[in-house]
Amino acid sequence: MKLVLASGNTGKLAELRALLGGGFDLHAQSEFGVGDAEETGLSFIENAILKARHAARATGLAALGDDSGLCVDALHGAPGLYSARYAGCHGDSEANIDRLLRELDGVADADRSARFVCVLALVQHADDPMPLVAEGRWEGRILHARCGSGGFGYDPVFFSPAHGCSAAELPTDVKNRDSHRGVALARLRTLLA
Repeated sequence: MKLVLASGNTGKLAELRALLGGGFDLHAQSEFGVGDAEETGLSFIENAILKARHAARATGLAALGDDSGLCVDALHGAPGLYSARYAGCHGDSEANIDRLLRELDGVADADRSARFVCVLALVQHADDPMPLVAEGRWEGRILHARCGSGGFGYDPVFFSPAHGCSAAELPTDVKNRDSHRGVALARLRTLLA
């Protein structure tokens, strides 16, 4: 099945390609000259569907929309929907992490609980009245400093208690399987079966 990913994020594309496995031919919307959709939704679900419809409309292909982010309890769910542009510039991971660490300065470990959230929405065409929607969450806490060099985004400051290390220290196959995106994709594959 040929699918367009409603994103140009290379980290996301690589992760989803690895997770989807055989039977799916996933391409970034940027390969078709498609820009990002305007994220006007008030939830991860709304934005994932908006993105999928935008990519499907522009390419004529089935599309997979992914909206994901980091929700920190001490920050009332921020950065949340604005995770990729938390510091102002879209996709500047270093600046986003710097801002997050500044805002959590002085907050004790016990109060640094957080979770990654991922919602995937698959539409067969732009006006698909029944998008397939799957959600995944990954519980953890925010570290006081970066740790590890793998992954992307907030991975260096997200500590996974289940693994005893940051997301950036996990082997790729473990992260792909256990992350919010891995859980969401496993659920989506079940819906497609």
